[in-house]
Amino acid sequence: MIIKICGNIYDHQFGHFRKGSITFSEKIISIYFDENVVGDNFILPGLIDSHVHIESSMMSPVNYANEALRHGVVAAIADPHEIANVCGLSGVEYMVKSASLSPMKIFFGAPSCVPATSFETSGSTLSSNEISILFKKNTCWHLSEVMNFPGVIAHEKDVLDKIQIARDFYKIIDGHAPGLQADLLKEYVSFGISTDHECTSIEESKEKIELGMKILLRRSSASNDFLNLMDLISSNEDDVMLCTDDCHPDDLQNGYIDEMIKDALQRDFPLKKLLKAATFNPVFHYNLPVGILNIGSFADFIVVDCLENFTVLETYINGECVYNGNTVISIDEKILPVNKFFSNKLTLNDLKVLNDKHSLLNVIEIIPNSLLTNKLILPIDITQQYIFSDIENDILKIVVLNRYTKDKPSIGFIKGFGIRKGAFGSTVAHDSHNIIVVGTDDFSILSVINALQQSLGGLAFFNGNTINLLPLPIGGLMSNESCDIVSAQYKLLTDEVKSVGCTLKSPFMTLAFMSLLVIPKLKIGDRGLFDVDSFSFTELLM
Repeated sequence: MIIKICGNIYDHQFGHFRKGSITFSEKIISIYFDENVVGDNFILPGLIDSHVHIESSMMSPVNYANEALRHGVVAAIADPHEIANVCGLSGVEYMVKSASLSPMKIFFGAPSCVPATSFETSGSTLSSNEISILFKKNTCWHLSEVMNFPGVIAHEKDVLDKIQIARDFYKIIDGHAPGLQADLLKEYVSFGISTDHECTSIEESKEKIELGMKILLRRSSASNDFLNLMDLISSNEDDVMLCTDDCHPDDLQNGYIDEMIKDALQRDFPLKKLLKAATFNPVFHYNLPVGILNIGSFADFIVVDCLENFTVLETYINGECVYNGNTVISIDEKILPVNKFFSNKLTLNDLKVLNDKHSLLNVIEIIPNSLLTNKLILPIDITQQYIFSDIENDILKIVVLNRYTKDKPSIGFIKGFGIRKGAFGSTVAHDSHNIIVVGTDDFSILSVINALQQSLGGLAFFNGNTINLLPLPIGGLMSNESCDIVSAQYKLLTDEVKSVGCTLKSPFMTLAFMSLLVIPKLKIGDRGLFDVDSFSFTELLM
């Protein structure tokens, strides 16, 4: 069927809107500019998220897509390494099947670092052989972020084998290089790694751009570098893209890539350069079969009311109106969820920290709105037999429990959560997704651990009396429910954590990154406290 719509059409050749009409079926047949055409809405290319972990939305891919389409996002470059860390190849295959139920164009990468490091226990391992299988089956579009940058620089065989396989299949290779610079950065980039979404400064970004990398400007639920790096849209318009990386359901519901565009427009950034970052650059960098509002290209575009509000009225993919301002086209999911859960049952004794006459304590310090942490060395009372949470000074016990084998917990201390009662925790714990809990006392911590074990995954808060739980039956990471339901449950849990003193914007997401052993400086995994700068374990007590 051939369709015709009229309005203010974005002419990317000149970077402005012109009155006219578009005729299309699956692809755009004609674009006719005519100032006499009736139509006040604005027609633009569909938006693209250039790097996202769908699992962080806590929704299945099809339900994530249902919400993304409401925001004019027609495509995404997705890294399924969260579910891969839990379930391996079967997890990646589940993501692809679920995504296929939506018209949204989701391009999955082959997870390059499962597990993220050799210093933690994940549910599965993806070797270079599995990466090759994913490419041979055309399951994956590219090689997802190479997080083990120390392994690349040290020429570790397993890491380099995966990179070589991607190059053999002529695949784009995504990067992950927080703070990497000078000769170490040059070595990392020399292996064909082409992007980075971990930049926090203009200087860092430009050094990487000079070496040929594309910089993904990130606004996630845990780390918002978009405002710091926004000037790159003007100075380096050909070298930047937009991404969310990790976006929780409430943030996704309140605004996605469309909100990033709106914010930048309000700061007087030119739309032409914004659309290069949000559409054209990812299409060309990843060679995506996504339309860019050209004759002969796929009819993937959006209709918005005006540039001030940037409210998406319609979303089209391959010529089909997949969102009409009210409803989204999709198919109900009937795929069996995947999961893996074999953790040890704990007692209060398992959570005790014995002080064997040490005087100093290694403490993780949260940096608000950042994935980075500081490393604190604080004095402790050597006369105490056990070390407990120090609520007055916001030094709280943090516990990571391997959920794949029956091991003892790893215990540390952390500053920055600010809760004064109870505990909260999750089976979303990057990247191996073990159980992670922080709390003011051992009974509360144990209560949360027990709740997460009984539900086989989820998010939980214990206020000292009762447990509130958001079940995540898909890998302990995702729900089968809609964005409205998951967002409401997640917001309730977040508000409860904030009600006992936490001032962080996204306490659950911040907690989830405290076990990510590839982002400096001090983190905790299921095997102990980890110093990322030295890339080695460190003692809790000194």
